[in-house]
Amino acid sequence: MPVTIQIPAALRAFAGGQSEAPAEGATAGEVIAAFAEAYPDIKAHLYDEAGALRSFINVYVGDTNIKNLEGTDTPVKDGDSVMLVPAIAGGTPRRA
Repeated sequence: MPVTIQIPAALRAFAGGQSEAPAEGATAGEVIAAFAEAYPDIKAHLYDEAGALRSFINVYVGDTNIKNLEGTDTPVKDGDSVMLVPAIAGGTPRRA
């Protein structure tokens, strides 16, 4: 059983409209890379020009942000869920 990538609504258009997809790998980084290879249109939204995961993409294995674990080297096992969560900011400042 592969790892399941949970895809946020903001990125689904680049992954065939799916809310989740299977991917293989031993670490969170390998799983995300395999997912990006399967859906090339999403790659630019996940990785910067140097090939690093974009800083505003938060990744959770289960309920834990990989930044609090081993980063992209965080081990995953069959049946785990990896959630991609892009940070969202914006709006306009309040005016007096």
